[in-house]
Amino acid sequence: MVAASPIGSAIVFVVSLLIGALGIYIGARIIVGADDYDHAIVTALIGAIVWGLVGFFVGWIPLLGPLLALLAYIGVINFQYPGDWTAAAMIGLVAWVTVLVVLYALAALGITAFDAAGIPGA
Repeated sequence: MVAASPIGSAIVFVVSLLIGALGIYIGARIIVGADDYDHAIVTALIGAIVWGLVGFFVGWIPLLGPLLALLAYIGVINFQYPGDWTAAAMIGLVAWVTVLVVLYALAALGITAFDAAGIPGA
C-alpha cells in the first residue's frame, strides 16, 4: 500500500492499526480469555501513542530508551487487561508474533508493507 496523499496515509494507518489490534486481540484471547476486538483496537492505539511518546523522549538513550518504551507498551497492556505484568508481556509477545505472520502473508501477496501501528517492532 502506498500512501501518496493524506487520505492514503490515513487508510494505511487505519489498516495497520486494525492489524495491530488483531495481534493484541489474539494474544489477549489466548492469555487471559478476553474476547473484545474493540478493546484491542483501543489498546493498540493507546499503546502506539505511548510507545511513540516514550520513544520520542528517551528513545535516543542506547539500550535504556527502547527498553523503557517496551515497558511502557507492556504497561498499557497491563492496564487494559486483567492479569499481571507477566500476562501483559505474554499478550504483547503473542501479538507481535501474530502480526509478523499476518504482515508477512500480506507483504508476500503484495497487499501491504511489512509494518503495523500498535505493535512495537512490527
